[in-house]
Amino acid sequence: MFEAAKLIGAGAASAGVGGAGAGIGAVFAGLIQGYARNPSLKQQLFTYCIMGFALAEAMGLFALMFAFLILYGM
Repeated sequence: MFEAAKLIGAGAASAGVGGAGAGIGAVFAGLIQGYARNPSLKQQLFTYCIMGFALAEAMGLFALMFAFLILYGM
C-alpha cells in the first residue's frame, strides 16, 4: 500500500515537468513574435528569453527532484 502511494505521488509530482516544457515553448514563441515585430530589440529580447527559459527549466527540475525524493527518500 505504501509503495503504491509513493508511485502515485511521484507521478503527480512529475506532472510539473510537462508544465515546464509548455512554459519553455511559450517563452521561445514569445521571442520569435517579439523579434518579428521589432528586430532592433534582438539583444534585449534574447536576454529576457534566457531568463524565462532558466526559470521555467528550474521549476521543471524542482518537480523532478521532488518526484525522486518521494520515490527514493523513504
